[in-house]
Amino acid sequence: MNAVTSALDSTDFRILREVAANGRVSDVQLGEKIHLSSTASARRRKILEETGVITGYTATIDLERLGMGVTVLVRIELTSQTGQALDDFENVAVRCPSVTYCYFVSGDTDFILILHVRSIDDYDRVYRDELSTLPHVAHIRSSFVIRKIAQRIVPPSVG
Repeated sequence: MNAVTSALDSTDFRILREVAANGRVSDVQLGEKIHLSSTASARRRKILEETGVITGYTATIDLERLGMGVTVLVRIELTSQTGQALDDFENVAVRCPSVTYCYFVSGDTDFILILHVRSIDDYDRVYRDELSTLPHVAHIRSSFVIRKIAQRIVPPSVG
């Protein structure tokens, strides 16, 4: 735990949960939800922003309504784990338009990518045009999400 997170209390985490659920919540509404005055909730939110705990506010977009209803988890194993190979892969992967998330992970997989595509045929195109061109790739393993069970955007409780 770093110095910032160790200084957070349960009220800060209540603020984070409310803001994560609705980034447009007003200070008055926030105060009502967490049982603080609007001034106190505004001050505490501002501190969370200034310390970098809250890094921004975004809209949640329904990708299915945009026709991107297929979520694909892609596990990538590289031929080498040298710094140069990792850098080469990351520099190309970050420019792939279909990659929503790219994580460098531990274990027998080097990277996990999350893609949102229109269909299996669309994934075939992405595989051929984007994934197969990534450098230093030894193995690509893909899994298709059948059903979303949970997707939390709120921080866990402290304690």
